[in-house]
Amino acid sequence: MDFELGDDQIALREGARELLDSAASATAVRAIFDGAGGTDAHLWSAMVEQGWPALAHPESKGGLGLGIVEVAVLLEEIGRHAAPAPFASTVLALDALEHGDEPESIRSSELVEKVISGQSTVCVAWSRNPVAVSATAVNGDWKLTGRPDPILDAPGASFALVVADSADGPSLFGVDLAVGQIKSEPAMDRTRSFGWLHLNKTSAWLIGGAQSVNRLLNLGAVFSSAEMLGGAERVLEFSVEYAKDRVQFGRPIGSFQAVKHRCADMLVDVEGMRSSVYWAAWCLSADDPESSVAASTAKVWGADASKRVMASALQVHGGIGFTWEHDLHFYMKRAQVDQLSFGDASYHRERLAQLLRTRVESGEQLI
Repeated sequence: MDFELGDDQIALREGARELLDSAASATAVRAIFDGAGGTDAHLWSAMVEQGWPALAHPESKGGLGLGIVEVAVLLEEIGRHAAPAPFASTVLALDALEHGDEPESIRSSELVEKVISGQSTVCVAWSRNPVAVSATAVNGDWKLTGRPDPILDAPGASFALVVADSADGPSLFGVDLAVGQIKSEPAMDRTRSFGWLHLNKTSAWLIGGAQSVNRLLNLGAVFSSAEMLGGAERVLEFSVEYAKDRVQFGRPIGSFQAVKHRCADMLVDVEGMRSSVYWAAWCLSADDPESSVAASTAKVWGADASKRVMASALQVHGGIGFTWEHDLHFYMKRAQVDQLSFGDASYHRERLAQLLRTRVESGEQLI
């Protein structure tokens, strides 16, 4: 069985890298980082023009009709460039609207059109605490109360997907936002924006039930892992280049055994991340029964490995790695957010234990 990317997927990756090399160069990212932070409007416009938000959306509904593996290819490149654009949030929202209980509703269809065209931006509110937001039905209308975890890409969003606890269990709701309703909060990662959503009997509409919430969690875990993969890969390249160029005691530091071992360990971690991310992406594309196990595995491996890669990169770079002038800090700060998004490694270890325990108790094999 061939697990390599196909010719079309490689062409997609090369095209994405060409666009991002131009629109999300280190200079462009630094300008966003040193400025107001958040989304680069020029970059996002270029992504929308290329049809990236609708990459996995059905062709019959205005999308490109590709799959989650192709989304992972783009996310790896976005992570590799620390690109300041709300791509992952947008794809998550479009997928939720497509796979919700009422994908053909007029409201969903109108929103999908606006998101695909770039007229509306979206954000996704998922909380580790399953009862952070509660949902109650009042005279046939849904009302949400609570405060979810800090939301990525929330400032400037005109629509939010919110996971809330209802009488039927975890459910996914849509909430209309006034543009600018969610204020940007200070954060270490300035390549993206964050904000709090305060809900107090806020009107909402039901998108899906527990199945939709589970799919959202799986996709969110894989998407954040794919971005971590791209960032770790680029940081490994930084480290190898620096180890070749930096001279101490008359020799490149890359010739010292301790530095060699650091770089070798980083490579093992990056390739482990790659295998777990693309296995999980394939499972989700194929609706494989292992999707939840694969998604949590990717997040556990990705979050832990990302921490190790970033720590080793700092050791290889020494003092220069801690400075504002080096691009390494873009990736370190972005990785710290991705490690927590849609559950950290501890959360997904617990989730894996629950998934596998259920399988054992029912008499199924683990492997």
